[in-house]
Amino acid sequence: MTNSNPSTNNRMVLLLIGGIPLIVILAASWLWFFVARGDLDLVGMLGTANRGTLVQPPRQIDEQALRDESGASVKIADMEPRWTMVVPVAGGRCDASCEKTLYVTRQIHVAMGKEFNRLRRFYISDYAASDTQLQVESLSDDRPAPGGFAQYLATEHNGLQALTLPAAAYTALFPEQGADVGTWYLMDPAGWIMMSYNDQVPYKDVIADLKFLLKNSGG
Repeated sequence: MTNSNPSTNNRMVLLLIGGIPLIVILAASWLWFFVARGDLDLVGMLGTANRGTLVQPPRQIDEQALRDESGASVKIADMEPRWTMVVPVAGGRCDASCEKTLYVTRQIHVAMGKEFNRLRRFYISDYAASDTQLQVESLSDDRPAPGGFAQYLATEHNGLQALTLPAAAYTALFPEQGADVGTWYLMDPAGWIMMSYNDQVPYKDVIADLKFLLKNSGG
């Protein structure tokens, strides 16, 4: 007759649950190690060349001095592992391109349906949201723009986290921003910036990429 110890079983369950985020981070890091070395053709796996552009080598966001709106240091390694859509905007001004990118990424997030909670969105700038100007009179859905940028984020982008970086760190992390209008990025659960998109990529292609990555990862 086999005796089962409830306390031992409970400890094993807790250890298993606690180890899941670590497994996800290790798996994502392993994946992008081989991507960076060129041993894994993710674009080929995705099956099309007109979706996101692979960032080679991937850039680790935790190598930069990321902070929240209160000025507190932020580390992705301390957060729940999730795939993250990152919208970077420099200069303390959110113009029509900025507003459209925020709108499009929000719509993509909502369109993910049951996978919604496996994703999140960051707005990253070298200026705090409270110091940023909203330079549009109407929004992408033709409604009037609110009075300020911080209010715009609060009312139109609930759940999006606004973060800041020093200007030099911002440029190092998002160099494509100077060339492509409306560029935003996809970050893996371990904090690696690994794919960029611009306003020429149809949202259905982005959704296809996201579904593929969520299906083939634990993040």
